[in-house]
Amino acid sequence: MKIGTGDVRSKNAAHGPVLNRLRRLLAKGASSALPVLLISSPSAGAQDALGKITTPFGVEVGTFEVVQFAIFLGAMGAALLSAGWLIRERGRIAQENRQLRGKVADLNVTVQRNEALLNLKDQRVVVWEGASSTPNLIGTLPPEIGVPEGRALFLAFGRWLRVDSVTLLDRSISALREKARPFDIAVETSKGAPLEVQGRTSGGYAIVRFINLGETRVAHALLKSENYQLNEAVTTLRGLLELIDMPSWSRDGDGRLNWVNMAYAKAVDVRDPQIAVRDGRELFGAQAREKIERDKVTNRRFQDQLSTVVAGDRHVFRVTDVASSAGSAGLATDVSEVELIREEFKRTVLNHSDTLDQLNTAVAMFDANRKLQFHNQAFAKLWGLDAAFLESSPDNAMLLDRFRSDGILPEQQDWRRWKETVLSAYHSVESQEHIWYLTDGRTLRVIVNPQPKGGVTWVFENLTEKLELQSRYNTLIKVQGQTLDHLAEGVAVFGSDGKIRLSNPAFASLWSLKREQISEGMHISAIRRLCEPVSDAAHWETFVTTVTGFDDERLSLSGHLELSSGKILYYATAPLPNGQTMLTFVDVTDSVQVERALKEKNEALERTDELKNDFVQHVSYELRSPLTNIIGFTELLQTPMTGPLNDRQRDYLDHIGTSSSVLLTIVNDILDLATVDAGIMELDISDVSVTDAITTASEKVAERFREHNILLDIRITPGTGSFRADASRVKQVLSNLLSNAANYAPEGSTVTLACWREQAEMVFSVKDNGPGMPDYVLDSIFKRFQPYPNGGRKRGAGLGLSIVKGFVELHGGTVDIDSGAGKGTLVTCRFPVEARTFSIAAE
Repeated sequence: MKIGTGDVRSKNAAHGPVLNRLRRLLAKGASSALPVLLISSPSAGAQDALGKITTPFGVEVGTFEVVQFAIFLGAMGAALLSAGWLIRERGRIAQENRQLRGKVADLNVTVQRNEALLNLKDQRVVVWEGASSTPNLIGTLPPEIGVPEGRALFLAFGRWLRVDSVTLLDRSISALREKARPFDIAVETSKGAPLEVQGRTSGGYAIVRFINLGETRVAHALLKSENYQLNEAVTTLRGLLELIDMPSWSRDGDGRLNWVNMAYAKAVDVRDPQIAVRDGRELFGAQAREKIERDKVTNRRFQDQLSTVVAGDRHVFRVTDVASSAGSAGLATDVSEVELIREEFKRTVLNHSDTLDQLNTAVAMFDANRKLQFHNQAFAKLWGLDAAFLESSPDNAMLLDRFRSDGILPEQQDWRRWKETVLSAYHSVESQEHIWYLTDGRTLRVIVNPQPKGGVTWVFENLTEKLELQSRYNTLIKVQGQTLDHLAEGVAVFGSDGKIRLSNPAFASLWSLKREQISEGMHISAIRRLCEPVSDAAHWETFVTTVTGFDDERLSLSGHLELSSGKILYYATAPLPNGQTMLTFVDVTDSVQVERALKEKNEALERTDELKNDFVQHVSYELRSPLTNIIGFTELLQTPMTGPLNDRQRDYLDHIGTSSSVLLTIVNDILDLATVDAGIMELDISDVSVTDAITTASEKVAERFREHNILLDIRITPGTGSFRADASRVKQVLSNLLSNAANYAPEGSTVTLACWREQAEMVFSVKDNGPGMPDYVLDSIFKRFQPYPNGGRKRGAGLGLSIVKGFVELHGGTVDIDSGAGKGTLVTCRFPVEARTFSIAAE
């Protein structure tokens, strides 16, 4: 067939959209793996310019026809493939449906069979699915045994089961649902019918089956229930014994341990009770166990105290052991502390008895029958009762009658009523107190104290001395009050709260206050405001701090304060007991003024003494220089080089030299004393030879001794040696002593100079046979410028012994004089072997 070019083009243009859809469909079919029939396109040579295609058979076909044919073939292939797949899937589904129908039929048969089994009248099943709280119920139970048919009534187990069964069932169901713990128990209805209850889990289901039992199974269930209850009781009992701190145990028929608690294990020093059972650790020794077994053979039980060692200490246990046909069980209670407390109680009672015997207060104890059970020595002494009578436990009423008959208790207007009133304490719950006035003048405070067990304790306190002391105290207080009121010293006593307790009129008068301005209970701050205008505020601040302070150490204060009126008061604070403080004020205006005057006078005297020392020192130094010149020129005139002198001139020069030497000595002595008084003299300490010092001193006075024909007897104890001192001062002391002796010793007499060592002192003594000195002179012998011309050859300046005393004491020694009228004079100087240098002037 032929198709024109124009027709082809029009057809191609008309079928353009169709071709595009075809292309999309082919692309979709290729991606979805659908079978597509492909037509091979002719070669380029087989296609002419007009868009025709020549087939292998020589038939020319247009392009549109080819496309239509390809579409048709593709659709047919897809339809065929889909139909085949659908047929295959339908067969498979039909096969699965046949199998499922078979299984459903089998399950229906099984369900019908199970329902037939479960719907027996002797079973009922409760099923919980997962955590659901609403269970499913299957089956029934006979109503004659007391099981309700209704769902709500059946699940309310407490309405048709016994109380113990309900508790057991609820606990078992909770363990099944929460912990998947199966159970098999027996319960009993309120009518007494037993039921067997089984609990199991299956998958996510909790199943509880209630089964009605026959007679045999009922008996078995009852035994099972009883066994369970017994096991529960044994478990509970053992749990209790595990918690108590008392060793407990049980033994089998052969006497071997089969159970112990933790307290038993600790007592036998093991950590696990099972180890104690396994090792057969015994708490008591062999002898104690034999004793237990002997008693159990006779009495089937043992109950006594046994001792053993626990943790290294001896303990006493009260043991109870009970035997049975299957074995025995025991319990031990540690009574060591109880025994100690019992012994301590006995000792305490004895100690209290001994203590009460030492009291001066009379004590007597009567029991509920009014019999005397205890008394102390003070009770027997108070009433004059002998020990034999008291040991007979006399009646309380009989004792009162005896006191009356002995004339100790005074007569009462109605004796019987008075005695009943006193003895009513046996029926009272509160203590009673009476005052008894005895016929001998004694006053007793009687306390009747009821005891919890019906007895009475009598306490007799002798108030005679107390009342006398109270009377004396009141009298003393009045006397003290009168004394304080008439004291010139102002007194005020403050309590720990700062309030005034008492004050006397002198206190108000010293502070220029009126008596009514100060009242008892007035605080010290208020008194301070009254007194501050006339005194210094700082002092009252100190008084307030002292009275109201909280210092642990309370100190006393004292001092002076001056009032604006010119009055001077001496104050003192004194701490008193109970936190109280006493302030005292004394007017010392006159004494202070006198003291000030004396101080001013003393200061003037000290300044005068200083001026005197300065004057003496200055004058002495000023005199030494011209004296030295006079002595020097006198010696120069006596030499031949100055020319010849006649006898009178030579005699005058001798007198001038002698007088100048004496004056120089006096000046040197004054200078030495002034140096000592000023405290500036320093000793040149060195080793001083006793022999050299005595030789030098004796040579200085040898001329005077020869002039008056006086013999010097020197006695040095062998081994004296030397001592530490100022050699020049020691020689000066000895020279002054010898010069003083040469002045008073009679002509032709002997002066003795002795030296010896006495312990840590070097002793020098000078003795003369002169006229001596009376006692009144010895008191002033060491005073300066007071010479004593008692038979002396020449009158000196009176400084010799003063210098001796000053130098010796400057060394740390002492000077003693022994003299009397007509018996001579003995001067003893004691130098320490090791001299001490004193910077302060020797007195």
